[in-house]
Amino acid sequence: MDSSCSDERKHAEPSDVRDVDVAATLKPVPLSDEEARSLRRKIDWHIMPFMCIMYLITFMDKTTLGEAAVLGILEDADLSANQYNWLGTIFYFSYLAFQYPQNLALQRFPVGKWMSINILLWSVILCCHAACKSFGALFAVRFLLGICEGAITPGFMIVTSMFYTREEQTLRVGYWFLMNGFAVIILGFVSFGVLHTHTPNFMPWQWLMIITGTITLVTAVLFWFLFPDSPTSAWFLSAKERAQAVQRIRVNQTGIENKHFKYPQFVETVKDPKTWLLVFIAGASNVVNSLTNQRQLIVSQFGFSAIQTTLLGCVDGVVEILTIWLGVRLASSEYIGRAYAGTLMYLPAILGAILVSLLPYSNKVGLLFSYWICIFAIAPFTIFLGWVGSITSGHTKRITTNAMVLCGYATGNAVSQFMWQAQYQPRNHIPWAVITTTNFCSALGLLLLRHILAADNAKRELEGRDPEVESVHVVRLEDGVEVKVDRTFLDLTDKENRNFRYVL
Repeated sequence: MDSSCSDERKHAEPSDVRDVDVAATLKPVPLSDEEARSLRRKIDWHIMPFMCIMYLITFMDKTTLGEAAVLGILEDADLSANQYNWLGTIFYFSYLAFQYPQNLALQRFPVGKWMSINILLWSVILCCHAACKSFGALFAVRFLLGICEGAITPGFMIVTSMFYTREEQTLRVGYWFLMNGFAVIILGFVSFGVLHTHTPNFMPWQWLMIITGTITLVTAVLFWFLFPDSPTSAWFLSAKERAQAVQRIRVNQTGIENKHFKYPQFVETVKDPKTWLLVFIAGASNVVNSLTNQRQLIVSQFGFSAIQTTLLGCVDGVVEILTIWLGVRLASSEYIGRAYAGTLMYLPAILGAILVSLLPYSNKVGLLFSYWICIFAIAPFTIFLGWVGSITSGHTKRITTNAMVLCGYATGNAVSQFMWQAQYQPRNHIPWAVITTTNFCSALGLLLLRHILAADNAKRELEGRDPEVESVHVVRLEDGVEVKVDRTFLDLTDKENRNFRYVL
């Protein structure tokens, strides 16, 4: 075996309990296949409903701006097209600026509790939207909303990797991410309802903000008391089940979490070319997400009335649900995998973007269906999010990777808002051309990532697995005794742990 690999292993072996994973303190327990399945069902029933509901609500909340566009906010707050675009952009600029601090907080504090605090603040800020009657006021609350939203997706990515095996993660990420589609449907019906409300000095878009903010407030309180921080402290698991939950995800070779920031892991992440490819994919794949705030305006420009546009928005949600479900199912197949599934989903999306730009503008039904086909482009990013957590090990490296990836996500969302200029309306040829190009580049990025990971796996197979490093001695400071800790829970990075294999 290569001596450099051996030296890397020796250098990576921790000797202090602060360096190892929190799960290292749990004694291994037997776990049969039936017990593992039963435990997974129990975890599913206790955390997936909360993750799904919470992701539904947060997406519903941040897309209220898009619904508000046809509910009177443009006229009531005297917003120009450029100012409206800025309200969508500033959300992602603040998300981008505070993404790494949010990830550091998720490492330092209990994950569930930190997310709950951000959700609570989010709900208050959303309700404050109703009091805003100017661009400046709306700009401020959208900025604050972006800060709070920065904790949700990375928090969910961490929790998913804590409780589920790498084979299970893609489906679970798909389950909570497809809630975006349900959010669009529910928000469409809520918007349809408030559109028919007539209250003096209180516009329909203001009712929308109050209703969604109140729902979020109630959810935040429930989240604080009922959502677990990790398998090692989950309230719904017995002491034996907690140890079994840790044992169940041992195959991930990633551990659970480590509360201490490790600068060498941070440096490794920044220097890893794979990380920057992940950032590029995240940015390119989210240019299409600019449709979130623009879709109501786009559909109305096809020639539909405000009420028709609001109801047709519900179909957007149905399409999103079906495409994400199909995408994660394909990605979970051992014969297809993540990169190929994402690429397959991009093909109809690229076709749809081309058709929206080329079809006669009088063919509003054809334009509408072409627009719906574009929504297929949402599925690859869902697959990608589940993949990121499966190919990264070492807790500091994981939270740093998550932060960088989501900074790419925020950048793609932020800059893409500015391509929807009034001068391009109503055909919007330039925005649709940009969406077509970035979707194509993102698909190429996924295929390149797969090639890099497959080559690395092949190299590691040639090195072979070293049986001498399956466990090491680690000093436990609580009692000063040296005990054997499974290598899985040494909080090593995927580069340090040569037994780690990247899922494809």
